[in-house]
Amino acid sequence: MSKDSAVEESKKAKMFVGKVVSDKMDKTVVVSLTRTVKHPVFGKVLKKSKNYKVHDPLEQAHVGDTVEFFEGRPVSKTKYMYLSRVVQKADEDIILKQDLE
Repeated sequence: MSKDSAVEESKKAKMFVGKVVSDKMDKTVVVSLTRTVKHPVFGKVLKKSKNYKVHDPLEQAHVGDTVEFFEGRPVSKTKYMYLSRVVQKADEDIILKQDLE
């Protein structure tokens, strides 16, 4: 492996996939990322989730969409993730039913 290829690999951003929870802010969506972790002592598999504020300049993601995002330079105090693409659009019928309830 040459020195140049090692530098290129370190510059690649790690991609995360999560579900949009809120899109009420301007050019920002809140994405919930759920991961599974094995407890170190008891061995039970746990689900841990964290919410990230993701920069969405084109405002293409909406509630319920599955999106791919990556870490980058901070945009504000709490927003340092950037939207890469919308992996899957949410089913609109389900969202409308949830809003009515």
